[in-house]
Amino acid sequence: MTETPDTLLEKLLLPRLDDKARKFWHNARTELAANCSRNRFAALLALASRYSKRRPLGLSGIEQQEVSAALPGLVMDDWNLLELLRVALICQRRDIESEQFAEDFEAQFVYADEGETCALYRALPFLPAGKRFVWRAGEGCRTNMLSVFQAIALDSPYPAKHFDDTAWHQLVMKALFLDLPLWRVVGLDQRRSAELTRMALDYAEERESAGRSLPVGLWLCFGSQDAARLKALAERRWVGADARERKAIIFGLVRADLQTHVQSLAASEADTEVAQAIDDALGGLTQQTHFARLVAGQSES
Repeated sequence: MTETPDTLLEKLLLPRLDDKARKFWHNARTELAANCSRNRFAALLALASRYSKRRPLGLSGIEQQEVSAALPGLVMDDWNLLELLRVALICQRRDIESEQFAEDFEAQFVYADEGETCALYRALPFLPAGKRFVWRAGEGCRTNMLSVFQAIALDSPYPAKHFDDTAWHQLVMKALFLDLPLWRVVGLDQRRSAELTRMALDYAEERESAGRSLPVGLWLCFGSQDAARLKALAERRWVGADARERKAIIFGLVRADLQTHVQSLAASEADTEVAQAIDDALGGLTQQTHFARLVAGQSES
């Protein structure tokens, strides 16, 4: 990391606080550095809401670059200022690598409200020895609160780095089921697998049999396994698909090493945007960032 978590977070935080909040921050930081009690740790995280609101951070391009340099994959576009303050407070604990910190951190989840819970999960990528908190992250993935699941699953490098295959596949499939933007699940490019391909194909065929549409992010899940099923799915979907879905289908087929099949589908393509997407995919632009631009109008990072 180019900066430690505590210095990076403080650098992002201070320009966004007013005088009253800045005074709270400095006093709280002093208490935390002196190893305050678990109850006081909880009180400081709760008190943060008096000094900061849930307003967007609005990071500059340079600030986001610094975040990405420190923690590759982390994007803070959906963070609010109160979450930043709480995560910064957590990272001020001088005993952050200790068992005592892990116990105190875990204890915060017991009485945390939804906003506090999101902040606790957003802190995970910043914590040293992150494997200690895999069980907690898995619990969070079973939540019914969408905001909490998103805080774990989207724009965070934590799951891809620490989840085993079972937990990882469950996270991806839940994100797919909720029709979340799968291109924001960090590490999906690297952690595709035969099992994930099978699960995604099962899911797609189940939805088709029920006459339901398919989430466009589905096409990010496939690897080179089960080629026959994937080609059959693509052919069924191609007929009647709009331009956005056709671009996604092309993208998924190329990622699954089915370039020859793409060329057969592309032979009669008249839409210029789809034709360009075909050229781009065959030219190697098949990463999550490319998919985001393709289907969501997002710029590459």
